[in-house]
Amino acid sequence: MAVDLTLLSHNYNQMLEKRSVLETTAQPVGLDIHKRKTKVLRMNTANTNPIPLRGEPAEDVDSFTYLGSIVSKTGGTDEDVKARIQKARNPFLMMKNIWKSRNFRLQTKLRLFNSNVSSVLLYGSETWRTNKRSIR
Repeated sequence: MAVDLTLLSHNYNQMLEKRSVLETTAQPVGLDIHKRKTKVLRMNTANTNPIPLRGEPAEDVDSFTYLGSIVSKTGGTDEDVKARIQKARNPFLMMKNIWKSRNFRLQTKLRLFNSNVSSVLLYGSETWRTNKRSIR
């Protein structure tokens, strides 16, 4: 079983405490914290001390994907919009024959677009920061 989890902390000691509680709570129920999949994203901090995980430091990153959305130091909205457009291209292109077909009414094509392309494109959009660039 895989579980995605985020720990938020205001300072280094709080993060160490949360990591420790997670390790001791997860182990008895058979959950293991995967060292290579554990990432640390530091925001608004000068502290660069490593977050140890079973004797090894967790990897520091500038951005990562969490539940299909990009999380970054800058908020991730611009990166997430670009990634969502890329992900929506595939279902759009897969329906190429439908778009060209004269056998389907425009209303049917729009319903297919909304259910298969728009849903992929707009997944997670409720958390995006809106600015002029992302709206375009």
